[in-house]
This record gives sequence, C-alpha cells and structure tokens, in this order.
Amino acid sequence: MRPPTFDLTLLRTFVAIADTGSVTAAAKRLAYTQSTVSMQLKRLEAQLGLTLHAREGRRVRFTAEGERLLAHARRLLTLNEEAWRDMQARQVSGELTLGIPEDYALLLPSVFAYFHQLYPSVGLKVVCGTSADLAERVKNDELDLALVTRQRRSPGGEVIRREPLYWAVGLSHQPRLRDPLPLALYTPGADVFREVAEQALQNAGRQWRVAYTSQSMSGLAPVVMAGLAIVVVTRSMLTPALKALDESSGLPVLPSIELALHWAPHRPSEPARRLGELIREQLANEWVPV
Repeated sequence: MRPPTFDLTLLRTFVAIADTGSVTAAAKRLAYTQSTVSMQLKRLEAQLGLTLHAREGRRVRFTAEGERLLAHARRLLTLNEEAWRDMQARQVSGELTLGIPEDYALLLPSVFAYFHQLYPSVGLKVVCGTSADLAERVKNDELDLALVTRQRRSPGGEVIRREPLYWAVGLSHQPRLRDPLPLALYTPGADVFREVAEQALQNAGRQWRVAYTSQSMSGLAPVVMAGLAIVVVTRSMLTPALKALDESSGLPVLPSIELALHWAPHRPSEPARRLGELIREQLANEWVPV
C-alpha cells in the first residue's frame, strides 16, 4: 500500500492562515479567493480525519492537532524550498556587486552566509557608502543593486522595510537634555537621519548644536557612550551600550525611515535577483506597514 503524502499546496495555505490569522488575509497573500482557501483547509482536514481549526468571528483559531500540524508544515515547506534552491543554485554563477551603508551591513551577515552557501560560484563584492551616493551609483549602472535609506527628495527603489527612529544616549553616561542639545549627527549628505532630526527639533522649537559628525554609527557611538551627545538611531542600530529615550525625555517624536532596494537600470542579473530575494525575505520579517 502506498504511504499517504502531504500536499504542499494545502500546507502552504494552512501556514498562510496561521501567519495572517484569517481566511480573508490568507487569500489575499496567496492571490486565491476566500472560497478556495476555505476549501483547501477543509480538504486538509478531510485527508487527516481531524479538526484543525475553529472559528472565532473572522479569526481562525487552531486546535491542538492544528498546532501540531503547523510545526510539521513549516518544516516541510522549508525543506521543499531548500531543495529547490539547492538544485537551482548550481546553475547560477557570475559576479555581483552590492552597495550598502556600513550601518546596515549588520543586518545581513546571515544573508551573506546563506547566499554563499547556496551560490558558491557567484563572486559577491560589497561596497559601503552613503545611501544617497549608493543610490546614484546604482542609477549609473556602477552597482548591481543597493540596500539604502530611501531618500526623501529622490525616493525610488523598492521599499522592503520601515524602521522607527529613536533618540538615544549612552547607557552609563548621558548629557543633560537642555538647550542647546548636543547632537552626534551624520555628515551632511550622508543620510536622511540628520535632516529628520533637525526638522523635528525645529518644529518643536528646540535649540541644538552639532557636537560630533561621522559618516557611520561606528564613528558616532564612542562620543554618545561617553555622554557627550545624543544620537538618532533605528531600532536595529541600538546596542547594549545605548539607551533609547521615550516621550518622557521631552524630545520630539521622530518619524520612521524606509529601507529600499535599488536595482540597476538594466534587467537584474540572476545572481542579483537571487540576492535581492534573500534580502527582501530577511528584512520583511520585521516589516512595519507603510
């Protein structure tokens, strides 16, 4: 007798329901109709002879059996994806140049390692620079793709993540939060952080002075940790040595910035497309809707 086999399409729908919490949202993610999603869920339950879910209004709650299946489903789908990628990876080769600000490189070590594992025949070169400069270099076809802070005056790119901004000070040493506020800022033109900070303070009627400038957080951090200045950071740039300030500090609330992928004007090469997909998947895990 042939052993039963799970239908990966049904499992993918099952996981989509778990991730989104409803049949409607799962249908939107999968580009299915709601009736198709409901039918596939019922079909999976019929094959197993088990009740996997219960309705709570528009939300879907999984039973104990459903939760058990969910863990297996995720592993099976992951293994399926890894198998496909492994078989296709051997056919991908060439050279690839990625542009990224130094501060964002810390977001991608696992991506770089996984990309090399999947595509050992691809030569990856990473170029660091300011977001504005890297976006321009992609536009001029000098880079294959770049992950940058989306520019306010020339946005472009594919937004893949939104990052909230925070005022931060050293964990052990902090400056007094009185005017003029001592700021550690990026060099003019290096990124939008400086523009955002100055605009927020101006709107709030606060005074400030520039205590230190650098093109990267690694240059600003020592001054901030010493308690000599305040800095603007994203959530991913906060370290154990820094402390984010909340509204009780009296400083104005900062807007969020967007991370975007910029592609060279010509059709993306296969290595560039594959790396872009991995970056998108990695950073979308903490996506905050625009």
